Amino acid sequence: MTGKIPTPELTLERAYKTCRAIAKREAKNFYYAFIALTADRRDAICAIYAFMREADDIADDESRSIAERRRHLETWFEGWDATVASGESSNPVFLAVLHATHRFHIPLTLLDELIAGVAMDLREDKGEGPDTYATFTQLYRYCYLVASVVGLVCIRIFGYRDLRAERLAEETGIAFQLTNILRDVEEDASRNRVYLPLKDLAAYNVNLEALLRRAPGTPPTPEERRLLEAMARRAERYFSSARQLQPLIDSESRPALWVLVSIYQALLNRIEYANYDVFTTRASVPLYRKLAILAVGIVWMFWARIFG
Repeated sequence: MTGKIPTPELTLERAYKTCRAIAKREAKNFYYAFIALTADRRDAICAIYAFMREADDIADDESRSIAERRRHLETWFEGWDATVASGESSNPVFLAVLHATHRFHIPLTLLDELIAGVAMDLREDKGEGPDTYATFTQLYRYCYLVASVVGLVCIRIFGYRDLRAERLAEETGIAFQLTNILRDVEEDASRNRVYLPLKDLAAYNVNLEALLRRAPGTPPTPEERRLLEAMARRAERYFSSARQLQPLIDSESRPALWVLVSIYQALLNRIEYANYDVFTTRASVPLYRKLAILAVGIVWMFWARIFG
């Protein structure tokens, strides 16, 4: 790993405090898992989340053109590179992330890949057409960059020794991102994006323009339900990797991973219980359900700390 670590403790604490505030305000599902981590790991995860959030907010700023957003993202990333080189920055998120990468031996190349994934939503070569992926293989690459890479960062913070954890973390990220894609079909279509592979649309006789131009609140057609069900089945297969990952990370971090996986699995289940109607109501996990999952995770966390 290269780059200098910022040293003033007061500056560093303020940087982490900023990241904790961003995570608490924005993370929703993720933040419940963060609570079940030790303080040092929680700070690192919050820093990584804040880094992701800043990049995503730039990419999703619809008050700017695609070209403007791309330039803004490039400038932002140049600021990150300068922080790596000097150990100094006016951006507290950069300071916290740099410290976390050193503390938990996180390769900086993973953060490069994460930004590459965000930039995929700002492609200049798509013209005026919608943002689409022809095949699941292409979609997998996108999911890897925006979600699997996060999983690979997280397991460095969680701690692991068995190298099998890396492949399982990659596939866990795919499960999470496919669940996000299912939940956000209508919202993404409003942004001229369809992440469901075109090959799958053709296989289930679903028209791309119908997804992009549907009237608000229109329930899915039978063909659309079958398409979404097929994507859900694919996500379920990747969730099996999340369950296999659990015993391979440090015992103190297992409750946090369990909380995160349980909430995302519950979200996928909500989509399934709604018979894949992701158009009339946005799927979400009720607060009481999240709190119940978190309660189990916290009890497990204290048990792990006391008894190992």
